[in-house]
Amino acid sequence: MPGGFAVGEIVRVPLQGRRVRAWIVADDVTPDTAPEQLRDVLQRVSAGPPPDVVDLCRWAAWRWAGSVVPLLRAASPPNVVRAAPDEQETGIYPPGEPPPALAPEDDRELAGAQIVVEWPPLTPRRDLVAWRLASEGSSLVVVPDRRTAAEIAADLESRGRQVIVMRSDQSDAERSRAWSDARAGACVVVGGRIAALAPVPDLQSVVVLDEGDEALREERAPAWGARELVFERARRSDASVTLVSPTPTVDAVAAVGPPLSPSRVETRAGWPRIEVVDRRDDPPGRGWFSDALTEALRAVAPPAIGVCVLNRKGRAALLDCLTCSTPANCERCGAAVVEGDDGLECPQCGTARPRVCLECSGTRFRRRRVGVRRLRDELAALLPRLEVQDVEGSTTAALEGDVLIGTEAVLHRAGAAAGPASVVAFLDFDQELLAARYRSGEQALWLLVRAARLLSARAAGRVLVQTRMPGHEVLTAARDGDPTAARDLDHTRRELLGFPPFGGMAELRGAADAVELACAALAGRVTVLGPTASPSGAHALVKAPSTTELCDALHATDFGAARAAGRLRIEVDPLRV
Repeated sequence: MPGGFAVGEIVRVPLQGRRVRAWIVADDVTPDTAPEQLRDVLQRVSAGPPPDVVDLCRWAAWRWAGSVVPLLRAASPPNVVRAAPDEQETGIYPPGEPPPALAPEDDRELAGAQIVVEWPPLTPRRDLVAWRLASEGSSLVVVPDRRTAAEIAADLESRGRQVIVMRSDQSDAERSRAWSDARAGACVVVGGRIAALAPVPDLQSVVVLDEGDEALREERAPAWGARELVFERARRSDASVTLVSPTPTVDAVAAVGPPLSPSRVETRAGWPRIEVVDRRDDPPGRGWFSDALTEALRAVAPPAIGVCVLNRKGRAALLDCLTCSTPANCERCGAAVVEGDDGLECPQCGTARPRVCLECSGTRFRRRRVGVRRLRDELAALLPRLEVQDVEGSTTAALEGDVLIGTEAVLHRAGAAAGPASVVAFLDFDQELLAARYRSGEQALWLLVRAARLLSARAAGRVLVQTRMPGHEVLTAARDGDPTAARDLDHTRRELLGFPPFGGMAELRGAADAVELACAALAGRVTVLGPTASPSGAHALVKAPSTTELCDALHATDFGAARAAGRLRIEVDPLRV
């Protein structure tokens, strides 16, 4: 057996007749198993996360109620990396100056503090990031998208910084090289959420851009978030944390305090024109395209593009049979089907069938909620001079249309693959404002931020919002360029209801039997709401007075019987509940 193992090292061990990769997570351990039953480690494989990151992964597994293995995998190089790191670099850089738009006047000690900065969506963030980097040691800059990471990395390199880019979408060779280089320290690691686990030995500063962006949250279990992870890592390393966002979340402000922000003049100049189209007085049958929207789209002149957003996939949802008025449901799981190009499709389980009613075999349906593919046809007829293209999350074709219409995915795709927009329009913003989710206000406001960033500049474009709730606090916040009032109202509601960050919450989702057994195992430890049947099985909510109490309860509960009964997913602090 090889000797002299280090915590975090990746090795190969025997397991049930196989040779599998594993991590050394502790040393100097007294085993409970008899010595003759222990098996030797077969070989060293690669360097792995340093001991402090291994401990951080253990904490994250507790915090998000999951296995530590996916976290260790995210913190490790994909390829083999030699165990001995390069000699640690040294370097001292002059401390950065706050950007001209931000002149802090309070008495907070900002050098080593945890601060939130409210930064307008159209104002460049390069000087702000450079200001918050440590002059000695290493800094992490966590960003939600590849394009921003590339821009920040290029700017910091031009300032003479040693920059390492680390993203999950890099090739295994690139990411392994970046991981190995980060071990030398005295660098700035720029990347997505995995940058929060970079193996730097001398962390002094962390900057998180767009701290509320859902891309900073892992989709697979355990669904860990970069914001909370860097808070814990910075606490252990005595490093500073800077959270930057056009609309700081309730979670960030509750953890840190009121945000710093530029002057009102600078802030307002950094928000685009938000035009609210009040549709309360529209006559029946007016359709989706108001006069204001039609005029704005007809004025689109390539290479600028127009973008329309409606979060409804397919050609139509909520279909009724014209013969018997029965809603069109999936014969397999019972969910409402949507109209596709070639028939009816179930968004839950993927089952497809021809346009036939299960009740009376009728073939004609009434469209109660039109989807983006149907609206693409209507928009193409309305704009004969322009090419109209629909975009959904599954769209793989290049974006070549003059006007793009799609779900929320169009805001992501257009920003990375298309030119600047002259108008971004939300066809039915009320479905975002009235969504049955406790974070709906934050998420709706964030859609407006994404729309703003598609514009080349404030004077060159506008965001147009069709609604029957023109006085909603989210629209007022975006129109005035001041999210404070909307955040304060959200803060009050969540505090009264005990929602995160003022209480612990988790969602259990999966097979009905598995969720029911999991709820029974948790009964008496925390408050359990459910289970409730869903198209894919069942789901339930679990609440506790604090996140710590919730995570302790989840960690102490044995879910073995529940997982044996079927699929079970546990998500702490769910975003879409």
